[in-house]
Amino acid sequence: MRVALFLTCVNDTMYPETGKAMVRLLRRLGHDVEFPAGQTCCGQMHLNTGYRRQARHLVKGFAETFGPYDAVVTPSASCAAMIRDWHPRLAPRTAGIASRVHELSEFLVDVLGVTDVGAYYPHRVTYHPTCHSLRMLRVGDRPLRLLREVRGIDLAELPDAAECCGFGGTFALKNSEVSAAMCADKVTAVRSTGAETLCAADNSCLMHIGGALSRTRSGVRTVHLAEILASTEEDPS
Repeated sequence: MRVALFLTCVNDTMYPETGKAMVRLLRRLGHDVEFPAGQTCCGQMHLNTGYRRQARHLVKGFAETFGPYDAVVTPSASCAAMIRDWHPRLAPRTAGIASRVHELSEFLVDVLGVTDVGAYYPHRVTYHPTCHSLRMLRVGDRPLRLLREVRGIDLAELPDAAECCGFGGTFALKNSEVSAAMCADKVTAVRSTGAETLCAADNSCLMHIGGALSRTRSGVRTVHLAEILASTEEDPS
């Protein structure tokens, strides 16, 4: 199977270690992954702010870049949802490639058929299911099934886990007070678990919650699911 990594804008700019973790993980599982240098944005930011024509241009570019691959895997449920849900609407001819795009937990569980990836992470962790993963991709318990197989982990249930963290891309800018209040509730829930680490499938949400965790000096760090799954006793995260 020829697999491509779609890293996304946020990860490429701010969280490149997440992409590196994905490559380590997939190689450990016996699969190689290519990084097409022509990749850009999925167009979500443009579409959400009304720039439909510019978004369509990016959609067509995405299809051209990733068309040759059997599968495309991404560390962003938000971007995967944009591609699978909106790309075929903006450019119907891209439906074929859009259907081959998978968020990491989907790819591991549904495509590769694995839940035990040989990870080791001896920390207390709580998991936040991001809105796009929960409501658009419907990944269900796939991330938790993967986390439960991680050796050494102490997995704590997050109260009111399905509640939004308040980020929502431009929502956090246009409705900053509401966003901050939602984030404060999420931080309270995270801190109540006694977790050392907050995990999610989207670094955009982790960035939002992590900022509040840092400002309140909680001592809780944020780590993408890929980095936990890539961690081993020999090569810890």
